[in-house]
Amino acid sequence: MSIFKAYDLRGIYPDELNEETAYKIGRATVAFLKVKQIVVGRDVRISGPKLFGALAKGINDQGADVIDIGLCSSPMLYFAVNFLKAKGSVMVTASHNPKEYNGFKFTREKAIPISGDTGIKDIEKLVSVGKFKDIKKRGKVIKEDILKDYAKFVLGFAKKVKPLKVVIDTANGMGGLEAPKVFEKLPCKVVPLFFKLDGTFPNHDPNPLKGESLKFLIEEVKKEKADLGIAFDGDADRVFFITEKGEIVPADFITCLIAKEMLKHHPKEKILYDLRSSWIVKETVEASGGKASMSRVGHAFIKEQLRKEKGIFAGELSGHFYFRDAFYTDSGIIAAIWILNLLSSEGKKFSDLIKLLKKYYASGEINSEVEDKEGKMKELAKIYKDGKISWLDGIRVDFDNWWFNVRPSNTEPLLRLNLEAKTKELMEKKKDEILKVILEV
Repeated sequence: MSIFKAYDLRGIYPDELNEETAYKIGRATVAFLKVKQIVVGRDVRISGPKLFGALAKGINDQGADVIDIGLCSSPMLYFAVNFLKAKGSVMVTASHNPKEYNGFKFTREKAIPISGDTGIKDIEKLVSVGKFKDIKKRGKVIKEDILKDYAKFVLGFAKKVKPLKVVIDTANGMGGLEAPKVFEKLPCKVVPLFFKLDGTFPNHDPNPLKGESLKFLIEEVKKEKADLGIAFDGDADRVFFITEKGEIVPADFITCLIAKEMLKHHPKEKILYDLRSSWIVKETVEASGGKASMSRVGHAFIKEQLRKEKGIFAGELSGHFYFRDAFYTDSGIIAAIWILNLLSSEGKKFSDLIKLLKKYYASGEINSEVEDKEGKMKELAKIYKDGKISWLDGIRVDFDNWWFNVRPSNTEPLLRLNLEAKTKELMEKKKDEILKVILEV
């Protein structure tokens, strides 16, 4: 399977992604973007320095300068592209993947993502051909330290934050660089978990979507009697939250809460939510005076729609939260600031705010191996033709008291089912019914 994915590039180092490939990717990125400078940052993975070195050499050999911002989170890189007015960037990261992986995320100017549809396939083609024009003048590496400016920018989102007690788990990833710098200026009492940068991720996988990765945080929140827990992934673009009772908060509930708080300060603005999210998101946004708009899954699509519709904020079920005032990019730490704003202004316990959102019953995402993904979705459309059908991303069908979405994986022979209903019994019944159709050969 190719290391070139729908939204980025990822593979196991050095078997699938090595220095030779990284060098060609450097040259291909410059040839594709036709720019004179590229910002490059990297996460803490052990293979990062070697891949950075090869990538930077490729960029330089193709005639462009590398603005090296060193170790950083993905949100910090997006800030740097805009702050330094660069025309493109590459982040050396495999995000939440295990330690043996590494990869690259690409952007144009203004941190506009490059996806499979907007350039990754072109870069892949240039790499596979491997022929590049001779360049007379090599580029150079310019080092920039932007951490202080970045922390100041993030703190601009803080309103009247109260002295809350917060347990933060950065999984030995890049949140351990930015969280201390931001929280030292806030009145919160921080209990740090795994802040030490370590690319072997010795304590747990840097993936808060996996329940077992959150067990240390849950225990610590309860032990410390903290107001909340915050968990970042490896490159700190995703974030998950724990209530004071140790309950994992679904990401679509976080979308509701951030939207509610943001709309106090920015009334009547548009909020985007991905089509796997609960009905409660649209209801909360509209009850708070905002406009709700459904989006496809995936950061490249959401960022594009957020720009196009001039939305102020978007939330995704995978723990990505996007902000217009952060260059239409995703940021775990800005999402965390908005949750602190909310808890401070509402003066209620986190669990009490969540309780108000528990209106429906969700299946969670269920993956099934299917070879003919298109055929199976057409079959579902025929069976459930009495519902309101949307093909925005896979098939989504809405009825009065339940809905489902079945969408294909971009990288595997999988169909992903998400379903919600007004009662638990109906949710279980419809989930079994649809899975039977999906799995029938």
